[in-house]
This record gives sequence, structure tokens and C-alpha cells, in this order.
Amino acid sequence: MHGYEMIQEIAERSGGAWKPSPGSVYPTLQLLEDEGLIASASEGGKKLFSLTDSGREAADEGPDAPWEEAGRGVDWEALSEVRQAGFGLMEAFGQVWKTGSKEQREKALTVINDARKKLYLILADED
Repeated sequence: MHGYEMIQEIAERSGGAWKPSPGSVYPTLQLLEDEGLIASASEGGKKLFSLTDSGREAADEGPDAPWEEAGRGVDWEALSEVRQAGFGLMEAFGQVWKTGSKEQREKALTVINDARKKLYLILADED
């Protein structure tokens, strides 16, 4: 399996709660290879990784998989709603920023900054 496949697999196994970046995955893979826990081979222009015997032993002895912990207790419906709201907000903001006048962009920036402040006020139990 190559690095990007691993990223996708982790995201899938965690139900989307954890999607590591390539900047964290590839150095980790190199470290695991240096420690003899995984081996790599080039195939079709991609670097594929597999566990060594030592790697299998270490995996069997180790704690639960981190994606299991990342997904425990997550309210997936609420998370989906939050993501849709956030993506929708950023899509609308991006549209104003790309096509709006200078005055419209300034108004949009004010809305975003006000929303951020209001969210922090929620945590402070203030209206």
C-alpha cells in the first residue's frame, strides 16, 4: 500500500474523524522503515510499503489502532452538519471574495470576524 492509500484508509476507518496529512505520514513511514518495521518497494512509479515480521510483532503487541480511538464517541450526524455549515460558509465567502466589489469583500470579512467572536462568546456563556 502506498502513502496516499494509507491516508485514505485511515480516514475511512476513523469515519472521517482523522485524516493525516502527507507531511505527517511520509516521515513516519521513513522512520518505520529505518527501524525495520516496514519495507518498501517501487512498483509502477509508486513506493509501496508492507510490514516486516518485526513490524507485525510490534503491531500485535501495541495498543488499539489510533483510528479506533479517534472515532470513539463521535456524533457523526452532528459532525456532518458542522462540516456542511463550515464548507457552505467558506464557499459563500469565497464567492464574495472572488466576484464581489471591494465594499462587498469588506462586508463579508466583517461578517466572518463577527461570527468568530460570537462563537467564542458562546463558550463564555455571554450573548
